[in-house]
Formats: sequence, structure tokens, C-alpha cells
Amino acid sequence: MKNFIAILLCSSLSLSAFAEEADVFAQPKIESEQKHDFFFVPAIEAFFSPSVEVDTTPHDTTVIATPKQQDDELANAVFQLTSVPKLQSAIALIYDEQSHRPLYTKNAENIAPIASITKLMTAMVILDAKLPMDEQITICNDDADHRKGTHSRMRSGLTLSRGELLKLALMASENRAAAALARTYPGGMDAAVARMNAKAQELGMRSTRFFDPTGLNSNNVSTAQDLVLMVRAAQYYEPIHQFTTSSSHIVQLAKHRPIRFGNTNPLVKNASWDIGVSKTGYISEAGRCLVMKATISKRPVIIVLLDSWGKRTRVGDANRIKKWMESSSGRSLRSGRG
Repeated sequence: MKNFIAILLCSSLSLSAFAEEADVFAQPKIESEQKHDFFFVPAIEAFFSPSVEVDTTPHDTTVIATPKQQDDELANAVFQLTSVPKLQSAIALIYDEQSHRPLYTKNAENIAPIASITKLMTAMVILDAKLPMDEQITICNDDADHRKGTHSRMRSGLTLSRGELLKLALMASENRAAAALARTYPGGMDAAVARMNAKAQELGMRSTRFFDPTGLNSNNVSTAQDLVLMVRAAQYYEPIHQFTTSSSHIVQLAKHRPIRFGNTNPLVKNASWDIGVSKTGYISEAGRCLVMKATISKRPVIIVLLDSWGKRTRVGDANRIKKWMESSSGRSLRSGRG
């Protein structure tokens, strides 16, 4: 085991010229920079000096690392010394909730439009207000997209419960559902958006601004760093977990055929993925976007992918991240202890 750690230590020194230690909340960089920040965290140092219980006697101090601590520290070290995933998204961040630090960043400080990722904040604000989920709400012309003219199968006059609208806004990214939820918020649309911005500040999302509840407004902007904070908060709302990970929903209509809505993230239907929160987004100014809370190789991570081009790029990047983490985890297991 000592030989393996020595190899890791030497590798980290040789790779240090390519690494840049940074804090996840560093100062914003110029957006034109296309820079990969690979975090070499002090995992190896922690392996030699683990934080554990100390049994102290007058002349004897014993430090004992548990097998689980050794496994976690070894896995952290291996993550830092493996090749980074080659992602196509312009902005990316993989945040490890187990160690509370990024495993990979790419332009994570850049401020960019976030499209329908916005709807996660809309949902949290609606749920915070504790409005009755069974209250019936009718879609009206005010809920239509007058900015970009996007299509919706939710016609004016359609009446659904607030809970069903919330599910459609999160799962199918229905803009009219999100607009109707904000319109019927106490104080109306303006009050809902104001509360969204206030909650963003409460969560520490300093570079985030909202101008509408759908994400159709390209002035809705954030950073990958800020979106990690939003996803971390959203995961504690059970309806958000349930609705964002549902594969489909059927709306029953009295005088028409039922309408089936599907999840905009195809990964929720993939049995190999363990997803806790998911939200996609797209407008031309933002490109394809995806945020997820997932567990990969028993490690809970938050994945943020912004400004991906091509319908499959964000999904491809997510799968590349999964493969990278599984491969890195496999290396740590093969290395063993002792």
C-alpha cells in the first residue's frame, strides 16, 4: 500500500504543472477563456494524516484510520490522478457531495443563460409558499409564450391541479405550466420572480438573476457554481425528486384524448443511472443544459452541464462523466489496502 501511495504522490507532483488549485467560489474568469480546472485536493496528505478518534495515554498517542476512511481517501487520490473526462459542454462542473469539493470544472465561474433550469427555482418558491396542490388552475392566454412563440400542447382553457402543473413544469419542462404557477402565486408573477431572486441570494447564488419563471428569458443567468447550490437545495423537496425523475405523465381530458408527456431527460429511464434530481433546459442563447443529482459508484455527485450543442451532447457528456467515475472507482478498488 505504501508503494502505491508513493506512486500517487510522485504522479501528483509531475502533474502539478497542469493543475490549478482553486476554490469553487473563485472570482469570475473572462468568458472567452476555455479552461479546464482539475482539482488536486489534499487527499494523499489526508491519507497519511486521517481525521479520526485519538486514544491518548500519558506517553502514547495512537491514530487509527477505519477501513472506510482509508477506502474514501484512496478513492479521492485516484480521482485526482486519472485523466479528466473529455466533455463537449462549454461549461461543466462535477461536485462531490461526499467530500464537499469539485472533482472537475470547466468554465464553472462563467455567467451564462440557464433556460429551463430556472424551473427548479420556480418549483422551490411555489412549494415554499405551501399553496394547496389540489387547487384547480386554468391555463389562459397570459401563460402563452409571447417572447419566443414556442409550442405547447397545453391549450388555453385547460384546467389542472397545481400539483399536476408542477409535475409538468419539472418533468416535461412545460412553459405554460410554469407560467401559470407563477401567475397564481400570492402577489402574481412579479412577486413570484422577486421571491425567486430573494431565495437565490439566501442560497448564496451571487451570480444568479431571474426575470421570468420559465427560463425563456435569456436574462435568466447563473454559473455552474451557483447551480450546484440550487440543486443541493432542491434535492430536499420530495415533490421535486418525484416529479423530475418520473419518466412520463398522462393528462386525462374530459372531451379529448389523453395527452402523454415525457421526461425531457432520457437518462431517468436508464436503469443504470441512480438520479435524485434532474432538469434540462434549452433556448438558442443557452444551448442544451442539464443539471442532475446522481449517485455514481456509491458517490453522490451534482452534475452541471451548460451550453451543449447538439441534442445528444449533454446526455453524452453525462454518460462520459459516469464512465469516468466508474473507471476511477474501479482503479481504487483494484489498488486495495495494505
